[in-house]
Amino acid sequence: MDTFIEFFSFSDPSIVSVVIGAVLLTASSAVVGTFTFLKKKALVGDAVAHAVLPGICLAFILSGTKNPIWMIIGAFITGWLSLVIIDHITTKSKIKEDTAIALILSVFFGVGILMLTNIQHSGNANQTGLDSFLFGKAAALVGQDLIIFAVVALILIVTVALFFKELKLIAFDSHYAKALGIPVKHLDLLLTSLTVLAVVTGIQAVGVVLMAAMLITPAAAARFWTNDVLKMTMIAAILGGLSGLSGAYVSFVAPSMPTGPWIVIIISVLAIVSFFIAPKRGILARSVQQNKLKQQILDENLLKELYHLGEKDDDFYRGRTVEALIEERYFPKQSLKIGLRRLKRQGFLSQRDGKWCYTEAGKLKGQRVVKLHRLWELYLSKYMKIAPDHVHEDAETIEHIITPEIEMELERMLEYPELDPHKEKIPY
Repeated sequence: MDTFIEFFSFSDPSIVSVVIGAVLLTASSAVVGTFTFLKKKALVGDAVAHAVLPGICLAFILSGTKNPIWMIIGAFITGWLSLVIIDHITTKSKIKEDTAIALILSVFFGVGILMLTNIQHSGNANQTGLDSFLFGKAAALVGQDLIIFAVVALILIVTVALFFKELKLIAFDSHYAKALGIPVKHLDLLLTSLTVLAVVTGIQAVGVVLMAAMLITPAAAARFWTNDVLKMTMIAAILGGLSGLSGAYVSFVAPSMPTGPWIVIIISVLAIVSFFIAPKRGILARSVQQNKLKQQILDENLLKELYHLGEKDDDFYRGRTVEALIEERYFPKQSLKIGLRRLKRQGFLSQRDGKWCYTEAGKLKGQRVVKLHRLWELYLSKYMKIAPDHVHEDAETIEHIITPEIEMELERMLEYPELDPHKEKIPY
């Protein structure tokens, strides 16, 4: 508890520097990564993250120091060059983008490791700590380094804010954006540059190896919470910033724990939690929705088959046994019993002497399902020119999702028909 209070009181200037640096870097990377994710270029971040290593080494060789400005310039050049080469290979050859990314990633990273090894054996005293770019060292974000990386992070956020509408449009429909006269190529170039810059700044915190996760994972997690791009960008930034803060705290409590990997672990945990519990799009929510849909289909099929039995003997309120229902249409017996009890609770069925029969509400609901089925069969037969003996299966599916508005439109288009393609009466 004492360490928690000490950390979040921010009384130590070094803690403040690390926290601000980690939060800014992770949040800004997440903001840019949102559009990289939406353009389905998740692997591009990984390619850039590995391609910046030779630029860092080259900047050190030429300058002889670990000045962050030179490091950023060197990393930006090789990172941007890697994307240009990937794009050139993809457009000028038959090689697909994922293959081109794998080629460039491995080549650039291999060259970077070769240069880094050479520097480490050169005897240059200034090279100590250069290998931290491989795995990150957020604790080094102090003094001049912090100011430079904070400025770059703010540039990323401000640029995305200024071009937000245009970036959103090209992320979803670049052809439409081009038709509107928006300079798509220039915006693609801008997004490429922002992606490279985000990776270049982020590697100081999480390193070359893990940077791709920091770029894409917050956006992937945010996508489960909303369909709105602005909200998605804000959620991604919040998740990224939260992981940066939490990673810094873990490093403070356990100094032997590196900040960068913990940032990635925390954002990964947040993403996994989002995948499961997010409303509407989460795995649990979708499972619940699918179960509800299965129950709806079973219930409506039961009511429909009761109506068919009522048509046969002209008695819709006659009691039916479970066996009679299975004979009319096969249902798994256990599912059938559960469905019948559920319909009874909902007031659509009643039970007398072990037999099941309609209530007034149940008869009306069963009648509507039959009507929708037969209307859709007639629509497919009349307007889509599908043979009557080929329309049943499609109608079995669509009858459960036709809204009242579509129902009214079908009736109007078909002029309130009396018979379906099989000459069966359409009930109204």
